[in-house]
Amino acid sequence: MDYHFLSALETSGSLGKRTGWEPRILTLRSGPELHGAVISYLKYNSYGEYIFDFAWAEAYQRYGLEYYPKLTSAIPFTPATGPKLLVRADLDEPQRSAVALELLQAMDQAGAQASGLHALFIPQAQIPTYQAAGYFIRHSFQFHWQNNGFKDFTEFLSQMTSKRRREVLRERAQVQEKPIRIVRLTGAQITPELGDVLYQFYLSTIEKRSSYDYFTETFFRTVFETMPDKLMLAIALDADDAPVAGALFYFDAQTLYGRNWGCLEEFRSLHFELCYYQGIEFAIERGLTKFEAGAQGEHKLQRGFLPELTYSAHKIHDPRLGQAIRDHVGFEQAQVADIRAQYLAHSPFRCI
Repeated sequence: MDYHFLSALETSGSLGKRTGWEPRILTLRSGPELHGAVISYLKYNSYGEYIFDFAWAEAYQRYGLEYYPKLTSAIPFTPATGPKLLVRADLDEPQRSAVALELLQAMDQAGAQASGLHALFIPQAQIPTYQAAGYFIRHSFQFHWQNNGFKDFTEFLSQMTSKRRREVLRERAQVQEKPIRIVRLTGAQITPELGDVLYQFYLSTIEKRSSYDYFTETFFRTVFETMPDKLMLAIALDADDAPVAGALFYFDAQTLYGRNWGCLEEFRSLHFELCYYQGIEFAIERGLTKFEAGAQGEHKLQRGFLPELTYSAHKIHDPRLGQAIRDHVGFEQAQVADIRAQYLAHSPFRCI
């Protein structure tokens, strides 16, 4: 939830009709003072959200109703947990609660003609606010890495079982044996020109996965120019110092967010090295408390990422389908809890 990131999405053409995200930025002011805001988008599809509601849309279609457009409060193409209700920090608690309520009322008005309202990857602390406004809560989970005060990567490995520790060391050795070297860049080391390189990596991943290129080339150049101090680029160079693979991360004072990866040449275990191990090392060096490596991917478990609950809030306008979906989400919560418990039973750590 960064101004430069959200602005780059708009100015680069990554949003709009092409991808089905139309900005609906709601603000609450008292005179010239901004008291709060909600970043939301009118959506004409369910892509780029990572909280999957395609079955809900299908149910609407079967009943002869239109599911799209819907109003979604989320960070486009970014499954990162964070506040979607933005309230001035210097207000006292009653004022903050009042602002949050007014913002949700504004969402009701903005999404009155939509099928429903959705707030994705909200922090647990904001759940009561949404529930008080008539939303129901959906559970999902992601694999997150937690920094337990590790002084270096070796200490992190020491907390893993011997089997998992050997596997990580073997994967890192497989990369070190190749004629490539890896560098981590941030701040002034990141130039707009590197955005062109990352874009080529991004397109290679899109092509391999037959996915959709939400981000434009201009987007990467823009964020590389406007917010380099919040980016970390782990890049692999061949013997001629030509970039052959890279992974882009965003970070704030506490959390590292892994977002985009791609390679022009295939190297065994290089994906794990760039997307996970380099990120863990960077988080330890910077004293970051958490590393969110993106949605899905149970292969992250054996590399030190544990399943952590994530939350979304929803309000469906049609009373019949709204109740059916609410009931389904209740059953779904029990399933998510069971699956998460099964993953935790196979933790790569000696104790959790």
